[in-house]
Amino acid sequence: MPPSSLTLEELGWRPFFQGQLAPESLDCPVVRVTAQHRDRLALLGAAGATHLDLCPAMPPITVGDWLVLSPAGRFECLLERQSVFRRKAAGRKVGEQLIAANVDTVFVVTSLDEDFKLNRIERYLSMIHEAGATPVVVLSKADLCPDTTPFQRRVQDLDPLLVVEAVNGLDARDVERLAPWCGAGQTVALMGSSGVGKSTLVNGLLGRETQRTAAVREADSKGRHVTTARSLHRITAGGWLLDTPGMRELQLADCEEGLAVTFTDIASLAEHCRFGDCRHDGEPGCAVQDAIDRGELDARRLASYRKLEREQALNAATLAEKHARDRRFGRMVKAHLAEKRRRER
Repeated sequence: MPPSSLTLEELGWRPFFQGQLAPESLDCPVVRVTAQHRDRLALLGAAGATHLDLCPAMPPITVGDWLVLSPAGRFECLLERQSVFRRKAAGRKVGEQLIAANVDTVFVVTSLDEDFKLNRIERYLSMIHEAGATPVVVLSKADLCPDTTPFQRRVQDLDPLLVVEAVNGLDARDVERLAPWCGAGQTVALMGSSGVGKSTLVNGLLGRETQRTAAVREADSKGRHVTTARSLHRITAGGWLLDTPGMRELQLADCEEGLAVTFTDIASLAEHCRFGDCRHDGEPGCAVQDAIDRGELDARRLASYRKLEREQALNAATLAEKHARDRRFGRMVKAHLAEKRRRER
């Protein structure tokens, strides 16, 4: 656990959070969630480490959140998040799952083997843009690839402004290239599927082995999932790293803005289509299809956009139906309680 002499600024405190404090809360302890367990939260503040037992009355809380406690150490309020990552709950469960909050930069980790898929990278970029963080694509296991340049160019073609780094997580000099995003007060997170070397990269960033690593099957380049919990770790450069488990059922939910940013080239072309509701599927005067015919847009990219657009629309509709059912149930409960109170009077 980091020393108790840390300031809030070193923990990632910003004017954005300071402006949310009510006058009566200025003298109350402010802490950041560093780990989430089944029944309690691990916290860190200017006074050092502590913990808080979870209770049903609390709002949904995730790693990276800032909380205000009472002088006695009880939960008072959750501060508004500067960025937040959420996904549709895994499996058939309807709802959203919080992943992380108040993250500045996300390292999208994909290995230079069978795991390298542009569609998967675009999926992560959509989530990151929606959350309000900055993506950096990290091509891991560079030591196993004779020439990483073609892979870097393919990723760079997704967005000219996208930062792409090829690193060997076992080489400290390679890992140092990620230092600009790991300075004091900065919070970074890792996203990527199982077996891409996230745990190795975590150990390299922290300068010590805190995450176990597992071998990758040679037959399909798949890895065994090792990391099982989300927690914040202090980086040698002074920042904070949040490692997330591999998300095997990652689905987009309510991510329309993130898709628009990730596929800004398609959105710009669509403005010149003859019809405002063009689906780019054979309609006359389609600027998107014309760009594909001229070789200016990859047909794969349009197919990826369509798939993610359908997925987020379906998941958003499912969540909207759940929220509507919850509101109807809430109104029914209130009406029942009102009728009960009326009869008692």
